[in-house]
This record gives sequence, structure tokens and C-alpha cells, in this order.
Amino acid sequence: MTARNSSTPLRRFARREWGPMFWTVRDALARDTWRAIPMTLGAVCLTSVFQIVQNTSWGFQPVQNLGSVKAVDPFWLALLRTPLSLFVPALDLPVWGALAQILLVFGIAEICLGRWRTLVIGYVATLAGTTYARIGVALGPEHPFGLPVSDRVVNDTGPSAAVVGLAIYLCWRHRAYLTGALVILAMTGEVLINNNLAGKEHLAAIAAVMAVCVVRAQWGPVRSRVPLGQSPPP
Repeated sequence: MTARNSSTPLRRFARREWGPMFWTVRDALARDTWRAIPMTLGAVCLTSVFQIVQNTSWGFQPVQNLGSVKAVDPFWLALLRTPLSLFVPALDLPVWGALAQILLVFGIAEICLGRWRTLVIGYVATLAGTTYARIGVALGPEHPFGLPVSDRVVNDTGPSAAVVGLAIYLCWRHRAYLTGALVILAMTGEVLINNNLAGKEHLAAIAAVMAVCVVRAQWGPVRSRVPLGQSPPP
């Protein structure tokens, strides 16, 4: 097989779209193994503990008191609970899905962005969903962006809003624009198919992180073209 034929359009696209992230993650894991993602592993363990405890007869209410956020809660209380709410899995979804999302997306973000930026972006995305829930309930179901009053007592999305927000930021940071567009389309489709609070909170998280990307692009450090195989500066 010639060198020309070995580089297919699909392979060239994959190198452009995912190459910088892939090589950054591969090199970090090859060099440091699990020590490359201590925060992510801690988040997976914390989420697992919350899942186990909230499914016991004695542990459900303490977990809710620590990390359950609803639109009916006072906003100051929601702010206090929001950091831990990133790691309280949704009650109506299988926990393995949340754990897989955290391990994959948080792990990539911790390596490519650093742990503090990962936490900040995740928090911004989650807080955007929490804030939207209150605004949506106040607008009412008649408004295009409103929510029914019954959503006042529905738990926020748990780690999924942070995962979606981090995925968008990673795609922007590493110029994986098609992948980012597919994430947005998937979340939009979720709302169109299952018009619930979680789906709309995901869109609010995307909007907030995209606003962060615009601010970074306008007033952040100059982002030069990154050669394939290298990671952009933090």
C-alpha cells in the first residue's frame, strides 16, 4: 500500500478532529497511568459512594440534604449544594452511565485542561442549569423557554450538565468543531423527543459554556494554530 493510499480522507479528518486530544491523553496516561487523573478517579469514587448511600434506608435524606438541588430551594441553599450536586447521580438513570461519563469526559478534561479549569467549567455548566430551572419555572409553561410548575420539585441533572459543558469546551479548545456540533444536536434532539427539565438544563449548560468560549476567544490569550499531535496551551 502506498503512502498516498494509507492516508484516507477519513483518517485525515480523524487526525484533525481528535488528534490533539487523543495524543495529549495517550501521552499523559502512558507517562503517569492512573496518576494522570486523580481528580477524576476521586469524582468516580465520590459518585459511587453517593449512589450506594442514597439507596439505603438511612442515607437517602442525608445525600439529598448535601447535594440535591431543586428549583423550589432558596437560591443560597442551591449555591451551597451545587458543588456536591455534580457528583450525586440522578435517581431515574442507571449509575453506570454517570460513572462512565465522568471517567471519560472528566478524565480527558483533567489531562487537557487541568483539574481546576475542569472543576470551574463543570461548575459553571451545572450552575447555568440550576439557574435556568428557576427562570423557566418563573416564566411558566406558556413561554417557549418556560417550565411547568411541577418541575419546581424535580432534582437537577447531577453530573450530566457538567459533562455536557466540559465536552463543548474541550471541542472548542481543541478545534473538534464537528464533534461539538454533534453534541449540541444530540442535546437539542433530547429536548425535542423528551421535553423534560434535564434536557433543557443541558441546553442551558451548553449556552453558558459557549459564552465562556466567546469570552476566552475575545479577551483570552491568542490561540495559535496547534500542530497535530500537540495540545494547545492552557
